[in-house]
Amino acid sequence: MTDIDFLFEIGTEEIPAGYISNAIEKLKESFSRDLKDYKLDFIDMFTYSTPRRLAIKIIGLDSSQEDETVEKTGPAKKVALDENGQLTKAGIGFLKGAGAEEKDIFILETTKGDYIAVKVFLQGKKTEELLPQMMKNAIERIIFPKTMKWGAGNFMFARPIRWMLALYNENQKDSECLTRSKIIDFDFEGVKTGNISFGNRFEGLENKIEILSPDEYPEALKKVKIIADRAERKEMIISQILKHKSDLNLFSENDTIDEKLLDTVTDLVEYPTAVIASFSKEYLDLPAKIITSTLSQNQKYFTIQDKNGNLSNDFIFISNGDPSFSDIIRIGNEKVVKARLDDAKFYFQEDTKIPFEDYVQKLGDVVFQAQLGNMLEKTERVVDLCIFLCAKLIVNKNAEETKQNVLRAAHLAKADLVTLMLGEKEFTVLQGYIGMNYARLSGENSEVAQAIYEHYMPRGQKDDLPSEITSAILAIADKLDTVCGIIGIGLIPTGSADPYAIRRAANGIVQIIDKYGFDLSLKEIIICAFERMNNKLISNNQLQPKTLDIQEAIHATLKYFKQRIKWLLEELYLIEYDVLDALDIFEWDSVINIKNRAIALQSLKKQENIDNENLLSASSHTKAKKDFEILVSGFKRVSNILDKNKIEIAFNPELLKEENEIILYKHLHKINLLISPLLEKMAYREVLETIVPIGSDIDAFFDKVLVMCEDLTLRNNRLALLKEIKAVFLKVADISKID
Repeated sequence: MTDIDFLFEIGTEEIPAGYISNAIEKLKESFSRDLKDYKLDFIDMFTYSTPRRLAIKIIGLDSSQEDETVEKTGPAKKVALDENGQLTKAGIGFLKGAGAEEKDIFILETTKGDYIAVKVFLQGKKTEELLPQMMKNAIERIIFPKTMKWGAGNFMFARPIRWMLALYNENQKDSECLTRSKIIDFDFEGVKTGNISFGNRFEGLENKIEILSPDEYPEALKKVKIIADRAERKEMIISQILKHKSDLNLFSENDTIDEKLLDTVTDLVEYPTAVIASFSKEYLDLPAKIITSTLSQNQKYFTIQDKNGNLSNDFIFISNGDPSFSDIIRIGNEKVVKARLDDAKFYFQEDTKIPFEDYVQKLGDVVFQAQLGNMLEKTERVVDLCIFLCAKLIVNKNAEETKQNVLRAAHLAKADLVTLMLGEKEFTVLQGYIGMNYARLSGENSEVAQAIYEHYMPRGQKDDLPSEITSAILAIADKLDTVCGIIGIGLIPTGSADPYAIRRAANGIVQIIDKYGFDLSLKEIIICAFERMNNKLISNNQLQPKTLDIQEAIHATLKYFKQRIKWLLEELYLIEYDVLDALDIFEWDSVINIKNRAIALQSLKKQENIDNENLLSASSHTKAKKDFEILVSGFKRVSNILDKNKIEIAFNPELLKEENEIILYKHLHKINLLISPLLEKMAYREVLETIVPIGSDIDAFFDKVLVMCEDLTLRNNRLALLKEIKAVFLKVADISKID
């Protein structure tokens, strides 16, 4: 009885850091899939990665497939055999394909008829024979954002493959406990497998090391300054950074390690050495994010805060070079940082020589989108939208002051785009932040400056939302102009392609509306946005066939926002699909209205938060859940019968005869009176709780009263009563869609 420990390493030139995580995941997925298909079990699987290698180790892998007997079903008996019982061409073809003989045939009786069948013995293959195909599959299944060819071959990979290592130990599970190592013979694009890997280049370009067995792989590589285990490498970086901070006595509780940068740096190095460096304190006069952007975004260095939470002029970089030369490496890195900070200081000083407002007119030279004009035109549209939104949303005692702050921020919001700091393309991630700082230096109040910065929020799914109403209104206006403009010219995102990021912009709008509880009609603000760009769309209509008619554009934008509201409800509030389907009867014009309906319906379906003060007892919870299920079932019966029987006659309570239809009508009349004020307050949970008890009356009505009776007058009146019931239910949701 044997099993195998298998190791496969793909050696390459340096793969970009952002590619590695997905590549190693694909490598693991590929082997997992193939092992399952080949019916080979294993104990565990480990992956390793550095910029120059992707590797996988599988321990306890079956050394061969098990033998098995497989039953194969052929064509129907009447097709496979002629009237004399002889094989037809179809029968002969089946046998040939199954690798069986005529004597192996038996008749398989099924509910669909008789078929010929055979049982075929399949001898399991050795794993050693199957591994080359698995290795080939794994390499070909790895997908990179960008690939290249090299040499004379046609295969595309992130970077040229320079070596491959593939070997296994066959572990003898007997009294001798022998272990044998063997190279798996495999050739890919002219690169042959062996048992040789390569160490860190700082010890020599041909820093070879022989790997004797899969067991010793990560430890053997350490001898040539390679930490193959990514998690170990990451932990080394963290501990070294923390030690340096401690040595500098600069540790601050608020000074956390940038996780995204940490992941990037982990995939940039093979043998990390954290080195402390510094820049001149004179640069600390620059806004902090300009410095942190220079160091972290451009150079992949870690900034440090002092004990007061202020940016220090010390920083840490992770070297992949020889640790004994860290001082020389540090001097080189400090020179690079100085050059970049010199540039930043120059841009900052030149930019702030003139008032910030002077940059606004220069926006006319910056194209927003070819069909939608320049950034100055966009700014003017956003200001107009802000006027409209302020009238709708600002009702406090400082309404006029808030409005003026919103309009001032809207006027200045994009001015930083034409500054040297952003124009040189080195600090584009700081748009808004640069504007905020320049606005403050030009004497703008803090609310205006903050809105200039925050109107870009949220920049991503996990980003913060604007913190003040001034910022929130400006953010909605700016994003709405972009969404409506791009949809208006026919560039609705398809799949993952979204070059103008309108999906993120629309998500941001619904998130902000949700956070602030803004009672806004999406249709109203969308119409307002299109009115302000109407001339642009009309003037481009003949030149650009994609440009939509204004009414078509409004409809398309509303439809697009419905998708984004669904996204919000699913992601943030975990609303289930059937609850969302139940709300499809509405226009989805108000984010808050739809959200309240969805939460109410979902909580009732799940019987959550029925009593804010005390949880229901188990028995009461079960009864409430059952009552809701009865209501849903009853409403489905109402909907089904009305779908088959259209009724236009008005309901007449005078025609009611049966006790159960009278009870049902009286209960419905009572509900109507109770829910009217609740609907106005959007108290949908209370509305639903008021409606739930009628479920049992609907059940009793269908059990005791014959709706489709012979008397046409009574039949139509009972159908009209059901129509009245449906109308009441549809004021909240179409609960017939609830599963």
